[in-house]
Amino acid sequence: MEHENPTIRPRRIQNQNVIYRLERRRITSGKIGTHWHQVRIFHQNIFPNFTVVNVEKPPCFLRKFSPDGRYFIAFSSDQTSLEIYEYQGCQAAEDLLQGYDGEILANGNDQRSINIRGRLFERFFVLLHITNVASNGEHLNRECSLFTDDCRYVIVGSAAYLPEEPHPPFFEVYRNSESVTPNPRSPLEDYSLHIIDLHTGRLCDTRTFKCDKVILSHNQGLYLYKNILAILSVQQQTIHVFQVTAEGTFIDVRTIGRFCYEDDLLMLSAVYPEVQRDSQTGMANPYKEPFINSLKHRLLVYLWRRAEQDGSAMAKRRFFQYFDQLRQLRMWKMQLLDENHLFIKYTSEDVVTLRVTDPSQPSFFVVYNMVTTEVIAVFENTSDELLELFENFCDLFRNATLHSEAVQFPCSASSNNFARQIQRRFKDTIVNAKYGGHTEAVRRLLGQLPISAQSYSGSPYLDLSLFSYDDKWVSVMERPKTCGDHPISTAGFEVAE
Repeated sequence: MEHENPTIRPRRIQNQNVIYRLERRRITSGKIGTHWHQVRIFHQNIFPNFTVVNVEKPPCFLRKFSPDGRYFIAFSSDQTSLEIYEYQGCQAAEDLLQGYDGEILANGNDQRSINIRGRLFERFFVLLHITNVASNGEHLNRECSLFTDDCRYVIVGSAAYLPEEPHPPFFEVYRNSESVTPNPRSPLEDYSLHIIDLHTGRLCDTRTFKCDKVILSHNQGLYLYKNILAILSVQQQTIHVFQVTAEGTFIDVRTIGRFCYEDDLLMLSAVYPEVQRDSQTGMANPYKEPFINSLKHRLLVYLWRRAEQDGSAMAKRRFFQYFDQLRQLRMWKMQLLDENHLFIKYTSEDVVTLRVTDPSQPSFFVVYNMVTTEVIAVFENTSDELLELFENFCDLFRNATLHSEAVQFPCSASSNNFARQIQRRFKDTIVNAKYGGHTEAVRRLLGQLPISAQSYSGSPYLDLSLFSYDDKWVSVMERPKTCGDHPISTAGFEVAE
């Protein structure tokens, strides 16, 4: 009798017929708050199911789609120009592929196969504009591109190596007391950020950073939240904040580092008139200033007040014990949490300048309010509290809120049970591994922070609650993947089970 009535019943798979789903959508409204989920499940009926191998493409580096899917950008082979294509839709090549059975068109030598591979790209993508962007020996970084929320503009970055002779002046390299020492692993370059209109192909505005170090790869050194753009100068330990206007121009908002308020120099010169005089005559040498930079000072003040609130003598002694190490911390990465708050990662100068690549180096995460110039919170890279926040509000760190109509509910550990299960398995693997443990697992998971802007895809085909796929060949994080010997197969989740 026990075998006839099992306690765990197999889950009933819902009807996936497209006619049934359309009729159900017509007669029922669904539960409150499930509108986008009801829309996304229709992708299970329309999904990639055919692969063409070795498609001919123009001589360029293909990059990414705009978030609304209308445009596709690529970089020219010499990395000086941006190519803008318009996507024609999934039906653009139906006449070319008509009559083919199966799921793959391999390297056939017949005339029709050759014709399909030669014409397929131009069917899907029509070239709209080629915009010459980089000049003066600069080259565009293929892994740097940010789209505005309205998908009207794209921001790209370019860089040019500084010649060894003539060497830049000393005080051009070290502009304040927090400036780091460059080395061959982290050489100085001239950087430029460009904003381009996707509709017209016009280069709208450019900002330059001479003799600096900005990490352009994977958008690590720049972050766009709505119309606020933040740039981290690793060399000068300065965060430049701009506003991107509706006309596609950059407006200077503030500079955070040596000073936090725009009138801080005026206040300082009221006490030390020689500072203002030297600045006006060009004789100022901020690198030799004995003062602690404003941003670093606010960090130290926060830590001291936290030690005072603790009330124990041990907390104050620990602050004094590590004071010199805290002063030597340098900004490595940052991201915007919203229009007013920055999330900054501090670590040692050896890590910032790539002299040391050990990920287990101690580091701190700082939440900073740009408007009030206050440090809101400080976490170590082994903080269980920060890990809990990251696991429960992962989408907020990924900048995936619905202020952009083109981005909807990406697959993350805080919004998807299957992604959460994968993360827990990863965490358990580190805990149980040799030289692992709970602290090491927390350090490894928090090593993802801060998260680079627009580095996660919101495609429904990468939603683990809808589809199952091999993350070795494709994943939610937008990173270059090696091309496998077999086509990428995407199966409905119920089918994969």
